[in-house]
Amino acid sequence: MVLIDIRIYASPGWASSSFAFAYPAHPPPLPDIQDAYHNNVFNPCILISNCSFRQHSAAALSVIEASKRLAAYTAVDQHIKPEHTIIGIGSGSTVPYVVDRIVQQGAEANKGRIFVPTGFQSKELILTAGLTLGDVDQIATIDVTIDGADEVDKDLNCIKGGGACHLREKVIAEAASTFVVVADYRKNSEFLGTNWAPGVPVEVVPFAYAKVLRDLKALGSSSAALRMAVKKAGPVVTDNGNFVIDAPFERQDFLDPAAVLTKIKLLTGVVEVGLFCNIVKAAYFGNADGSVTIRKEDGTVEDLAPPC
Repeated sequence: MVLIDIRIYASPGWASSSFAFAYPAHPPPLPDIQDAYHNNVFNPCILISNCSFRQHSAAALSVIEASKRLAAYTAVDQHIKPEHTIIGIGSGSTVPYVVDRIVQQGAEANKGRIFVPTGFQSKELILTAGLTLGDVDQIATIDVTIDGADEVDKDLNCIKGGGACHLREKVIAEAASTFVVVADYRKNSEFLGTNWAPGVPVEVVPFAYAKVLRDLKALGSSSAALRMAVKKAGPVVTDNGNFVIDAPFERQDFLDPAAVLTKIKLLTGVVEVGLFCNIVKAAYFGNADGSVTIRKEDGTVEDLAPPC
């Protein structure tokens, strides 16, 4: 399979729109273009001679990666609109697909936009894509932030911080008018802690980690542990120069994630907690069969069938 990027030109004005779809699947719906066509605003025509075809190695994508891309593309299509000029870009393995889909909206759509990263990874993605980089310390309000998640429960509470970026992720999530998360089907749980075993990521100032570790165990996280680096000696160090403790809790505790968040946040030495409660507007999960499950803040669940 290949991913094909087609550019459509429309008259009058020769406004263009680019989008992508996986062959042999049909392209995703284009409601804006379709509505304009039916309302006789313009008559779209595909100029084959000017079409650009960009191929991605879809065959090399695993089921998991394909589902991540599906969730990311759908979220961008539904939430990143022409009127949105300040966009937050999260961290994690799903986010490259978010940036890819934004780029596919075209240079004209992105010309006046500013993109605010949550960390080094998303900063590099923005720069590599040729998008305009912004900084959260200069931007107080964001239109839409799209980020990944390590696990999402039925009430849209999230565990985030597997990539040790959850402090900046939460700042940029809370600065956004709309905060959306995207993930593959493994992250879709009824209760937190079901599929994400490492626990709640807790960013701490380095000199207080031993004290906070003791406090977390007293709160019921008996196996809380300092996160150690893989390709360096010693602990993981965040973009902010802090340490991370991973603190697993029992199912009973996660019946009220906001209460767990409050207890941990009140510990002296804690910088931020990787529990995101009551801020997600919608969560998009790409499923193995090509469908997308959308959980919304009002409790409704929508399943989008895979393209025929």
